[in-house]
Amino acid sequence: MDPHDALMQQALALARDAIGRSEPNPRVGCVLVSADGQRVLGQGSTQRAGQAHAEIMALRDAAALGHAVTGATAYVSLEPCSHHGRTGPCCDALLAAGIGRVVAALPDPNPLVAGEGFARLRAGGVEVIVGPGADESRELNIGFFSRMVRATPWVRMKIAASLDGRTALENGASQWITSTEARADGHAWRARAGAVLTGIGTVRDDNPRLDVRAVPTPRQPDVVVVDSRLETPPDANLFQPGRRLIIYGAVQDAQREAALAAGGAEVVLLPGPGGKVDLPALLRDLAARGVNELHVEAGHKLNGSLVREGLVDELLVYLAPKLIGIGREMAHFGPLASLAEALPLHFMSIGRVGPDLRIVARVAGRDRFGPVQPS
Repeated sequence: MDPHDALMQQALALARDAIGRSEPNPRVGCVLVSADGQRVLGQGSTQRAGQAHAEIMALRDAAALGHAVTGATAYVSLEPCSHHGRTGPCCDALLAAGIGRVVAALPDPNPLVAGEGFARLRAGGVEVIVGPGADESRELNIGFFSRMVRATPWVRMKIAASLDGRTALENGASQWITSTEARADGHAWRARAGAVLTGIGTVRDDNPRLDVRAVPTPRQPDVVVVDSRLETPPDANLFQPGRRLIIYGAVQDAQREAALAAGGAEVVLLPGPGGKVDLPALLRDLAARGVNELHVEAGHKLNGSLVREGLVDELLVYLAPKLIGIGREMAHFGPLASLAEALPLHFMSIGRVGPDLRIVARVAGRDRFGPVQPS
């Protein structure tokens, strides 16, 4: 086993603590270890945007414990940043502290960093090792990598269905197909997303809140509605104080725009073919707003549109042990001319959540964007 693996795993565990907190920044953990590798001197993870990054938190922790870090090794789950954003460069802070070695999982895909942090550390006499924990770090930050490399969020479609693939009765009734345990697990996945997307059909049928209630969270994800004709009721449950709500439309209607804006929503018009919202443009706009992971909880029509346009990266499917028969499908698209045209998926994980089955399936090839090689 690589001698760095155990300490990098500790840094990655800290990075996981930043889920739901660090957006739009990546989830990063840092562990400072004595030069002989025997003592942990300090540790930390990325805080809210505009607050301290993982390296700074670890340095503060070491100082609070009275530990000198001169000559120490910093285990960081992503390349220390090298640019001035809301905070100063972490590579400069490590240099100023006298860190002797940095072990990082991966280069930062942000073009403002992209190896510059490593270069500045090496120029300052710091030994830099890159690679331990690379796969885990990229997976933990797959939304950040997607936004930096593809300029779109990582799109995860959540579906709750019966064993025969029905998401609602023919009349639209869907509450509740899956169990309380599955719904709580779904809230945990909501919490890790930068935004939750739904369609006007779901807003009308279910009047959801789409917030995180079943698990603790340091922040609520933004809410995004695809609503071509701006038909979202101004008194819908999606309108919550202090929470960003973006409604994407395709047809200009000054009166409806004003009513929605008065309730606190931001209306963005992105007209596409057939009077519908331009979904690829919507994803690009969300990425520009800092959304790393987009969690989709929509009906069969919008799900089908996203699949048809090749915009889905991953499916999060909860299957209940029941049969419904005639009802609404997971995603309405097709018909396909042959089975060869079916959307290919790879099962990432399969497990039980309460009485239900949870499947995470990734669209084949969607995670092969812009490989970042250790340097």
